[in-house]
Amino acid sequence: MVGYKFMGKAHSHAYRDLPFFFDTDVEPVLQTLVGRNQNAVRLAAEKLGWLSYETDWRRLLERDDIDVVDIGTPNGSHAEIAIAAAKAGKHVLCEKPLAMNTLQAKEMWKAAEQAGVVHMICHNYRFAPAVQWAKKLIQEGVLGDIYHFRAQYLQDWIMDPQFPLVWRMRKEVTGSGTLGDLMAHSIDLARFLVGEIREVSGLLETFIKTRPVGEMSGGLEAAASGGAVAEVDVDDAAAALARFENGAVGVFEATRFAKGNRNGNRIEINGSKGSIRWEMDRMNNLELYLENDPLGIQGFRSITCTEGVHPYAGAYWPAGHPIGYEHTFINLMHEFMRGISGKGGNPSPSFEDGYRNQVVLEAIEQSATAGAKVAITY
Repeated sequence: MVGYKFMGKAHSHAYRDLPFFFDTDVEPVLQTLVGRNQNAVRLAAEKLGWLSYETDWRRLLERDDIDVVDIGTPNGSHAEIAIAAAKAGKHVLCEKPLAMNTLQAKEMWKAAEQAGVVHMICHNYRFAPAVQWAKKLIQEGVLGDIYHFRAQYLQDWIMDPQFPLVWRMRKEVTGSGTLGDLMAHSIDLARFLVGEIREVSGLLETFIKTRPVGEMSGGLEAAASGGAVAEVDVDDAAAALARFENGAVGVFEATRFAKGNRNGNRIEINGSKGSIRWEMDRMNNLELYLENDPLGIQGFRSITCTEGVHPYAGAYWPAGHPIGYEHTFINLMHEFMRGISGKGGNPSPSFEDGYRNQVVLEAIEQSATAGAKVAITY
C-alpha cells in the first residue's frame, strides 16, 4: 500500500478485519507499506500491522510477493503508480478521485483492462448497507420513475483563513478542491443509484484567496511550515445542476464552508411512487416514503438496515447493532477480494466508473468557467 495517513489507516483496518467478518477465497496479507519518510513509514507500518516498509513504490513492481497495489497518495501521483502497477501485473485499488483529469483516468482504465488485472476505485459510501438497500428498492421499481436526485456534501474544516494551504488545496497536486474531494462521492452515488448523467451546469467559488503554506499532519489536521503565504487555486465550494439520461434532474452541492457540518454527506431521491433519504451521520438508517400507504399514516419511515436481509449487514452483528464508517471499507475490500478470486468479474466501482466520474467533474469545471451548460460525452 502506497500512503499511510488518513486513507492508509482506513484501508489497513479494512484489510485486517476483512477475514474476521467475511469468508473469502483469498485473504489479504499486509506485506509492505510505502512512504517517502523512512522513519514515519516505519512507525506507521508497525502501528498499522504491515510486515515491512519501503520508501520507493517502484520496488513493489519487482517483487513476486506483491499481488495488489493499493494507492492512497495525493491525486497527482495516482496515474503513474496505477499504470505502472497494472503493467507489472498487479491488481490495483485506488482512492478517489481516480486522476487529475479525464485523460489520465482513461489511461489508467485502459492500462488495467489491457493487463487483465482487477481494478477498483474506493468510493466507499456506496457500500453502506442502507445505500445498497436503496439501490435494490430503486431497481425493483418501488419508487417508480425517478424524477429527482439531490445531494449535499458539507464540511467546515478549512473555514479558518489561517488554516494552511495543504495538498488538498493545491491544483498541481489535487486537480480540484471540493469538487473532486467531496462532490466526486455524490456523483458516484448518483450514477450508482439513478444512472448516467448527460449534461451539467456548474458553479465554483473560492472564498479564501491566500493561505499560509503547510502540510497535513494526520486526518484533516494540518500545520503551517514557516511564514510563507500562497494563492489558493482550487474551489472551496461547488454546485451543479444535472440532467440524467433517464430524464431525472440532479442538484449537487459540496462545500468546506458550511459551519457546523463536519461530514454532512446526504442524498434524497424522489420518484413517482415514493422517496428515499440517506445521510452518513445516520448511515445505518434509510428513510422511505411510499405513496400507497393509507392516508393518515403517510410519512417517512426509518428502516434500520442491520437485518440479515440487508446487503453486507448479516456479516456483522445481530439485528439492531449498528456498524460504522470503517465497515464501508471492509465491504468494499470484500468485493475486491471476490474479484481477485475470480468470482463475479471485475467489481464495481471500477476504473471505468472512476473515468466516468472524472468526465462529469471535468464537465462541471468547464461549465463553471464558460458560464454555460456542458453536454457529457464519455
